[in-house]
Amino acid sequence: MTITAESSLIHTQTLPNGMTVLIQNMPWLRTAAFSLAIPAGVQQEAESKAGLSSLTCEMVQRGAGHYSSRDLVAVQDNLGMDRSCGVSSAMASFGAAMPAESLHDALQLYSSIVRQPHLPADQLDDARMMMIQELRATEDEPTQRVMRRLRELHYGNRLGRSNQGTMESVTALTQDDVREFFTNKYQASGAILGIAGKVDVQRVTDVIQQAFGDWKAEPDSNQVQPSGQSKYEFIESQSSQTHIAFSFDSIPYGHEDYFRMRAGVGILSDGMSSRLFDRVREQRGLCYTVVASCNSLKNGAGVFGYAGTTPERAQETLDVTLHEIDHLTDDLSDAELDRWKVRIESGLIMEQESSASRAASLVSDHYQLGRAMTTEELESKIESLTLESVRDYWTANPPANFRLVTLGPSALTTNKIAK
Repeated sequence: MTITAESSLIHTQTLPNGMTVLIQNMPWLRTAAFSLAIPAGVQQEAESKAGLSSLTCEMVQRGAGHYSSRDLVAVQDNLGMDRSCGVSSAMASFGAAMPAESLHDALQLYSSIVRQPHLPADQLDDARMMMIQELRATEDEPTQRVMRRLRELHYGNRLGRSNQGTMESVTALTQDDVREFFTNKYQASGAILGIAGKVDVQRVTDVIQQAFGDWKAEPDSNQVQPSGQSKYEFIESQSSQTHIAFSFDSIPYGHEDYFRMRAGVGILSDGMSSRLFDRVREQRGLCYTVVASCNSLKNGAGVFGYAGTTPERAQETLDVTLHEIDHLTDDLSDAELDRWKVRIESGLIMEQESSASRAASLVSDHYQLGRAMTTEELESKIESLTLESVRDYWTANPPANFRLVTLGPSALTTNKIAK
């Protein structure tokens, strides 16, 4: 095992099996947290087995090692764990925050979960039914429906596919599918473990070596590329509302210009004083909500937005929203940039009070950047931004390759989509 220190606070460890560990001691806290990401996300599924990554993520938590499914839940509760899990395009993730004294036992427990799950066949139908219920809920929720389809248009079927799968694919998944996916994808190579909170770095390092040091490693060089296209899709629905989802190309978190781009999106849509909220919602009263945010994969990115309005005001809502995006650089002000900086720095301060948030950030940074960024470094990048640098980026890189999905009684028109 090699151990280096990227700063006085973040320690990076590389196990011989390829698993990366990042540890940050936050001695002022009484809690500790971990975030474990395994390269077993949606892009690892076969197209015909959509939803398999999520089903496997659910199944591995239904008993492991010496614990039955019920006993496992009881042990987690006894350790005071506030836990979470989920599947993204690239990763299956497991995390928990807890009293600091429970961390070592929790790491040992999750070693069993991701390495020795029971995958009980008699619980497969229950896990499947949970996913089917989530799918039905999505179909009944128009905001999720348009955003889900927008992501598919933006990144393509493989990277943009929902982790929920489809009714047909989820219904067809078998116990053999789950076991095969677990065997092939749940392994150390490419996995990232982030730990933050009140921890003794050397002691937790020893625990990690014992729990994960002999985990199998079978590198997978599979790297899926985005394959989206500029397109407009209209979903007809006799509704009293119109739902508008839009996106355009952007740059990923690891790009050198990322924060110049991010500041512009922040001026557009971070907080109630942002342009979209103020100029589309408040001044004109066109919609009940309008937002835009950055989305970043390792090898692709976009700015995704949503507006909810009435059918009568939908076309104007779309036109004004796109106008504000196109004309971001027309009247940028130092006051807008300063407000955004304050919001970001406030978030950084709050992250220092949350071991769970910091552990997740360590993992995200390493996945996107290949290293963990210290809070001080991030703060420095934000503070160094100038209005000129933000304007120069957006002038040189105007929004392009729009995708648009609307749901409502009537289709809308836009010149942003090539015919």
